[in-house]
Parts: sequence; structure tokens; C-alpha cells
Amino acid sequence: MMKEIYDFLKECGTYYLATVEGNQPRVRPFGTIDLYKGRLYIQTGKKKAVSAQIHANPLIEICAYKDGRWLRLACKAIEDPSIDAQKHLLDAYPELSHMYKAGDGNNEVFALYNGTATFASFTEPIKVVSFE
Repeated sequence: MMKEIYDFLKECGTYYLATVEGNQPRVRPFGTIDLYKGRLYIQTGKKKAVSAQIHANPLIEICAYKDGRWLRLACKAIEDPSIDAQKHLLDAYPELSHMYKAGDGNNEVFALYNGTATFASFTEPIKVVSFE
């Protein structure tokens, strides 16, 4: 199940992540996804507004579209301060090495918990999978 979500997001390349700031939704393109120790992870910089928004309200949603199918993922993003988790994700995205290093004080990874992933299209039945 996690691998199916991971594969879809990885193949999309870009997905859209929504957070809340106060009472205003915020959506931006994202591109990092990792599967580490059986859990999905995303990455950002601690200096970015998205980091502050996730820390203030860890409920996020991700939306991605590819080849006539889309994924909506509602979940909770919890920071994992582990250097190993940071390194694992950054190893999958070497193009980020000029901006982030594991343990640099700015790089930040979030593990995704309590998720509901909905796969849909106009031609196939909806598929819903959940994880803790």
C-alpha cells in the first residue's frame, strides 16, 4: 500500500501539497517523496513558510495527477529529526545537494501518518487505502 502511493508520487515528479496558515489554505508544488523504513517521507527547509505551517498544523493534503489518474492523500506530517532519515531522502534527490545536507540545521523531513489515499480517474472505480 505505501509502495503504491510512493510509486505514484515518484512517477508524477511534481505533486501539490496543501497546508493551512491561520484560516487560509496554502498550496505549492513539491517534488520529494521517500519510502524509508516502510513509511512515506517528504522534505523541505526549516526556513520556509511551509515548515512553519506544518509545525503549527500537521494535517496536510497532497494531490497528484498522472496519465488520467489522480491521487489525493490526507495525512499528518510529523518531523523526524533523524539524520539517517534526512540522508536517505537526500540520497534519492542528489540535485538538492547544493541546497541541503543531512543535519545542516535547515534540512527537514516529515514522516506521514494516519493517511487516507484516494486513487481516482474518470474511467476506473475509486480505490481508497489507509495507513497509520
